[in-house]
Amino acid sequence: MAEALLRRVVPTPVVEVVSAGTDPQPVHPQAVLAMREIGVDISTQQSKSLQPFLDQEFDFAITLCDEAQQACPSFPGSARHLHWPLADPAAAEGPAEARREVFRAVRNELSERIEGMLTGIFERLLEKTYAEKS
Repeated sequence: MAEALLRRVVPTPVVEVVSAGTDPQPVHPQAVLAMREIGVDISTQQSKSLQPFLDQEFDFAITLCDEAQQACPSFPGSARHLHWPLADPAAAEGPAEARREVFRAVRNELSERIEGMLTGIFERLLEKTYAEKS
C-alpha cells in the first residue's frame, strides 16, 4: 500500500518508488480492497524481496513494522532511514469487517505519514532556496 500511496502523490519521473519485504507474500486481498476504496488499483502489484535492491542507493529507506526494522539490512547508499511502527494488517484477526478496518487504518496512517514526510522535504527545500538567495 505504501508504494502505491507514494506513487499517487509523487510522479515517477520525479521520484523512483520501490518497495520490498523481508518475507514477501502475495498482495493481500484486503489491501487491494482498501486501496480500491480511495481509487487506487494495486491488484497487479507483486511483493518483492529485498535482495534486488541491496546494492542500490536510496535517499530514504522506510521500514513499516518492528519486525522489518530488526530484519531489514542497512542500505549503505541510504541517506536517511525512517521507521514507521505500523501494525501489520495481514496479521489482524477477527471478523472480516474488523480486519478490513485494520487495513483502512493502516492505509490512512501511511497516507498521513507520507504527507508529513513530503511536507517536511518541501519545507527544507524552500528554506534552502531562500537561504541561498539571501
